[in-house]
Amino acid sequence: MVPVFFTAGFVWDNITFQRIDLLYENAMLVWNLFAAAVLIVTFNAYEAGRLRWRFAHKVVPFFPLFLQFAFGGLFSAFLLFYTRSGSWGVSWPFLIILVALFFGNEFFKKRYQRFVFQMSTYFIALFFYLVFLLPVITGNMGALMFLASGALALAVVICILLLFRYAIPGRVAQSKNALTISIGSIYVLANILYFTNVIPPIPLALKEGGLYHSIEKTNEQGYLYQVTFEPAPWYEFFADTSDTFHWQKGASIYSYSAVFAPTRIQTSIFHRWMFYDETKGDWVEQSRIELFILGGRDGGYRGYTFKQTIYPGKWRVDVITDRGQVLDRRTFTVVEAVPPILRTGLR
Repeated sequence: MVPVFFTAGFVWDNITFQRIDLLYENAMLVWNLFAAAVLIVTFNAYEAGRLRWRFAHKVVPFFPLFLQFAFGGLFSAFLLFYTRSGSWGVSWPFLIILVALFFGNEFFKKRYQRFVFQMSTYFIALFFYLVFLLPVITGNMGALMFLASGALALAVVICILLLFRYAIPGRVAQSKNALTISIGSIYVLANILYFTNVIPPIPLALKEGGLYHSIEKTNEQGYLYQVTFEPAPWYEFFADTSDTFHWQKGASIYSYSAVFAPTRIQTSIFHRWMFYDETKGDWVEQSRIELFILGGRDGGYRGYTFKQTIYPGKWRVDVITDRGQVLDRRTFTVVEAVPPILRTGLR
């Protein structure tokens, strides 16, 4: 029955956790963080013999299970939000860490009784939450917000450890070196992943994107775009448009993106057009076109770019931030040929 409830919980989070800046989502995350902190403090006070509660011996031994549940809720939400913000082709090391934390949480039952493991996991959860909370609150993104998130997470964990040092000094003294190494290593690794652009550009999230033969506004307000495209073959699962682009000289290729940003955020993204140079064996940037993003629209702020100077070969379009963090990556092959029957649609 555990796998059933585990899967059902993840599906439920995927349905209910829609926007990163809404009250419900943040209330649930804050509640889980608060509950985890209380459970850690109470459990370790009981283990040290400092808890004088009449029924503590009947209830507190189950606290590691409650702690596991709280962390499961947190990592489930993080997995959803961070995967919506990044490309697996670029952010896979970080996303694999999240997947491991999410699924591994089900097998950490015994480890949740260990103080160092509890505090290290709490630091990870708090850090990952603050990474997107501070930009939502301040309306600013970038390296400064990430560094502030790490500093605030460290400050909160230090305050909890100071509380432990006052209430049960022996527990902190025994674990001081292990805590320093564990939390310090997590902090350093997170900064390495961020400054190498492996961590996705959360709280931005790609809502929709694609490559098209044409894009036209349906009205003066530009609420909808009419597009023409080559449908993906049946074996390209989860793809709307084909990875092979049939092109004729003089025609353009259009790249469309709808990017969600929280209400207070105004920023720029870029479409980076790249061509794979067979002689160099590397991708060569052909153009980088800026699109300005206004936050708050459920379906994402929509825009497109197009490329006129085209030649056959392997291409890709990266949707990136000004720091180079990748929201989306679409790789395709241009073949000089008459396009097949195109479909039309609205975006």
